[in-house]
Amino acid sequence: MQRSRWIGAGVLASALVLTSCSSGPAGVDAKQDPKAPLELWTRTTPGGPGEQGALKLATAFEKKTGYKVEVTAIFDDFKTKLQQRAAQKNLPDIVMNDVTQLGAMHSQGLLREIDLDKIKNSGQIIGQGLDSGKAVDGKQYGLPYSAQASALLIRKDWRQKLKLDTPRNWDDFAAMAKAFTTRDPDGDGKNNTAGLAAPLSTKRGYASWYFSNFLWAAGGDFITETGKGTYKPASATKASVDAMQWFRDLGCKAKAIQPGAVTMDTPPTNETFEAGRTGMFVVGPYLLPRFDETLGKDKYEVVPMPKGPKDATVLAEGGSVYLMAGSANQAGQDAFAGFAVSAEGQKIGMEGETGYTVQLPVNKTVDITQVRPDPRWKSYAQAYQDSGRYAPSIPNWTPVRQATADTVNALMADCGLDTGAKLRELDKQLAGILKEQGIAAS
Repeated sequence: MQRSRWIGAGVLASALVLTSCSSGPAGVDAKQDPKAPLELWTRTTPGGPGEQGALKLATAFEKKTGYKVEVTAIFDDFKTKLQQRAAQKNLPDIVMNDVTQLGAMHSQGLLREIDLDKIKNSGQIIGQGLDSGKAVDGKQYGLPYSAQASALLIRKDWRQKLKLDTPRNWDDFAAMAKAFTTRDPDGDGKNNTAGLAAPLSTKRGYASWYFSNFLWAAGGDFITETGKGTYKPASATKASVDAMQWFRDLGCKAKAIQPGAVTMDTPPTNETFEAGRTGMFVVGPYLLPRFDETLGKDKYEVVPMPKGPKDATVLAEGGSVYLMAGSANQAGQDAFAGFAVSAEGQKIGMEGETGYTVQLPVNKTVDITQVRPDPRWKSYAQAYQDSGRYAPSIPNWTPVRQATADTVNALMADCGLDTGAKLRELDKQLAGILKEQGIAAS
């Protein structure tokens, strides 16, 4: 039996035998049957477009290879149901889930190590995408099949009305945010617009998620790696403090962030942009179809994030294929992973207006314009390739994201707080989290 530490709520789970229905514990090969059907779980809404996309990919894989795949879409209580299956010694063979779940699933012993030599097309995966599948021990436990990265949406009609150029640096960005707030860009004669849409709620760590686009571009960080698999807090470094102060000034001094941002997650923030109450929004490509319909494709534009004090690094995210421990059909697992990251699999995943499993391709041989000729998607793909950065694959990113979101939210909600002091307090909290997870630098 393999004993696994559950990192998250601060408790240790009981020892689990992490196996498929056919045999031995995690890390020990089950008796192999290359004809065994592959059970695939995808974290998406049953009956929705995500499930349709997974079924389309699985059908193409079956036709090409002969392996059978049974797709199950689960959204609510996905983690709980996966843990239940682990306790029942009946893990699915493959899981398609968010890249940020790697650390937690690896620390629980749910995953088997991936041998890239056995994964066809693995050499075609974009570098930072491949790295996102490595755990703190440096070994490969996930393969990306879809990516997304942030770019800047701008109300093009507002920018042209005020005769502004596309922002190239943070000074330009701040100037545009202020102009969109104070110069009546919609021409209604009312003081009812804000420069920047920003979801800064503490819910699910949104404030940290959004601010990371600015923090990293300034050369700051929440935590930083100090050696193989060890980290130290970095939110109180000069670059991090300067980034927080600059962002805070957009809200506290320029009043250029939408009112109520500190209580908003993404749905109400999205509404401010499409309703013409905000003029800029840093976000991924998944909102393009929505905004095209509600706002109008001609009203806004997609541009790269302007360069910060260091560079233009933006948050990269996406989904990964995880090969679960104890499978009776490891050859089938490997084959599915190879197909998902292949040029053929990526193109299948991108097809359609809805029901696609791939936002941006992770295969460097794939030109997104071959499937989506809209140049805005190309801009997003370029942002991912040139500037995308994933959150680190530590055992559990969630408490780091939540702690940092709480602090960012507090600083944006109370303009009287001392920025440096709050970030030093955050560093102490992060140090405890890293120690709890066993990855603190000595």
